[in-house]
Amino acid sequence: MDTLRQRCPWDARQTHESLAPYLLEETYEALDAIEHGDLAELRGELGDVLLQVVFHARVAAERTDGTAFTIDDVANGIADKLVRRHPHVFGSATVSGADEVKVNWAAIKAQERAAAAAAAGGGPVSALDGVPMGQPALSLAAQLLRRAAAVGAPADLADLLSEANAPAGSGVAAAGPGAAGRPGAPVESGAEPVSAIGAELFALAGKARAVGLDPELELRRAARAYRDLVTEWERSLSSRTPD
Repeated sequence: MDTLRQRCPWDARQTHESLAPYLLEETYEALDAIEHGDLAELRGELGDVLLQVVFHARVAAERTDGTAFTIDDVANGIADKLVRRHPHVFGSATVSGADEVKVNWAAIKAQERAAAAAAAGGGPVSALDGVPMGQPALSLAAQLLRRAAAVGAPADLADLLSEANAPAGSGVAAAGPGAAGRPGAPVESGAEPVSAIGAELFALAGKARAVGLDPELELRRAARAYRDLVTEWERSLSSRTPD
C-alpha cells in the first residue's frame, strides 16, 4: 500500500471521501459471498475489505494536523476495545451465558459514550448516539430498535409513528399520561411526516428483531426468491411454442 500510494497516480489521489463508495461496495460483495455459501469467494472478498481498511489507514497516516493514525493504531484500538468489552474473558467478571455478555457489552458501551461526551465538554448522552443514519433503512430501523431496547425504552414507543399522522383534533397523536412511561406530549415526527406505509415497515422491522431475524437480510432473501420466480416465468414464456 505504501508503494501504491507513492507510485500509482490513481492511488495517490484518493481520499477518505473518494474511497467511501468502495468500502460499501466491497462489504456488500463479501455479504453476497456469505449468502451464496462460497467460501473461496468470501476469502477473496474479505481481502478486498481488508484493502479498504489498509488504504484508509495509509491515507490517515499522511495527515500533519495532529489527527494522523496508522494501521497499527487501528489494530491496537480494536484489540483494546475487545479486551475492555470482554471482562469475563480478560478480567475477573463472570457471566451465565451469551445473553449476559450482550447485556454487559451494552452497559460498557454506554459507559464509553458517557466518558466520550464528558471529554468533549458534556452534553446529553443518548443510546442512539453514533448510529449511522445513512445505512439502508431496514438496517437502520433494526439498529435503532436494538439500541433502544438495550436501555429499556418502552416496546410500544414505535406505535407513536402511526399515531403521528392521525387526523388533526383526534387526540390520538398525544400519548396518555403514564402510557408505558411515555411523556404525555404530542408526537414530534421530525421535518417529514411519517406515512402509514413507513410506520408499517418500521413495525415489521421490530417484529423481525423480536424473533431474532435481521430485517435487511430477510428482505434480501425475499428479493432473491422473487428474482428467481421472475426468471422462471421469463423462461416459461420463451419456451412456449406458437400454436
